[in-house]
Amino acid sequence: MIRWSIIPDRAMAEHSRRTFLKQSTLYGIGCSVLGAAPRLRPRTARADTVIQIHLAGGLSHLDTFDPKPESPIEVRGPFGVIKSKLDGDLLSALLPRTADISDKITIVRSMTHGEADHDRGAHSVLTGYQPSPAIIYPSFGAVVAHELGGQNQLPPYVCVPTVNSSFLGTGYLGAAFAPFAIGGNPATARFRVRDLLPPQEIDEHRRDRRKQLLHDLDQSHPDLQAADTVVASEAFYQQAFALLESKAARTAFDLAAEPDAKKDRYGRHSLGMSCLLARRLSQSGVRYVVATHNGFDHHSRIGNDLPPRMNEVDQAFAALIADLDAEGLLDRTLVLLTTEFGRTPRQNGDGGRDHWSRAFSVVLAGAGVKRGHVHGSTNATGAEPETDPVQPADLAATVFSQLGLDPAKKLLAPGDRPIDLVRDGAVIDGVLA
Repeated sequence: MIRWSIIPDRAMAEHSRRTFLKQSTLYGIGCSVLGAAPRLRPRTARADTVIQIHLAGGLSHLDTFDPKPESPIEVRGPFGVIKSKLDGDLLSALLPRTADISDKITIVRSMTHGEADHDRGAHSVLTGYQPSPAIIYPSFGAVVAHELGGQNQLPPYVCVPTVNSSFLGTGYLGAAFAPFAIGGNPATARFRVRDLLPPQEIDEHRRDRRKQLLHDLDQSHPDLQAADTVVASEAFYQQAFALLESKAARTAFDLAAEPDAKKDRYGRHSLGMSCLLARRLSQSGVRYVVATHNGFDHHSRIGNDLPPRMNEVDQAFAALIADLDAEGLLDRTLVLLTTEFGRTPRQNGDGGRDHWSRAFSVVLAGAGVKRGHVHGSTNATGAEPETDPVQPADLAATVFSQLGLDPAKKLLAPGDRPIDLVRDGAVIDGVLA
């Protein structure tokens, strides 16, 4: 039997094309030699694909999806409110476009956990598990890659443009199920995903990459028995490059094919183009796509610094939902908008808000999720859930269930240790139609 070491999950923060080639090869080895073929989903699956927008830093729920206009100024903040299509419910004035499509989404206002540190909060939301000193759990995308595998000559799990948290990685599942990160900013004029080559460049590229791939596997996986023999065989080598050389992959990643008018609707900034590329990838068959965006850790000057960031989020998110719905894709695409925690109910002396994990908001849409719905509520200052508290494990159970995966299933960690796919979580029935 061929065995490989588990690559530490924090290594996922710095991706390269060489990393992807190694992962692609190991995935091919794992499926073909170890018999870990992708599993079929039950017929109850409501989603074919997931697009997750992850806003790193801790988005202020009080200044976006859970405003408190009747509270004192230090609680309600400087932005004001607007009416939405959620039965007239209010959203922050920073979200005018989202208010226009709010009849297509569900806002969960009662998310809660106990981790106010960035890493621990990100681990909780992105894996559904409270952090443990003994093990790092896999992200939602890695689990989906493990359970469902790839299709249409595309990687099953992609991060656009980068893996902005180590907890978007594979945890105990290992490198074979890690995300492919495109790297460069998709909003730049000359953007192209490296290694997705036109046919005339492939042969030369193959020779150079094959040498480098063998060297990298030998250096990074010394316990991979007979690695050089396995990878050198043309069958496995072809698997490693199939995703990079296929016409399907080149087409799916070709953001230049999108019309200018659509790019303008999404916004010609990193998040806008990341969401547009995520839509292309999910439509082409990628199982799980994460569009990442940083810059929401506003300990000071939130009145100045949050509006430009939220303008990008509002534009990109609303365009994505409207686009998917207009194309008839929203019914089979689950969309998530997440962050690791919220912000303090009162602004601090620097005009910002600090970390707050006891209450925050996430948004869901599509694939059997209710349209025009608010689930749960917080108290008058947004400090605590008042009704229907939702834990990260509940969000995990809901995502996996909509994909047709059984949240009660057990996966095997190193040493054949069985670990629950979801622990102490339940599907959030209140958000489902």
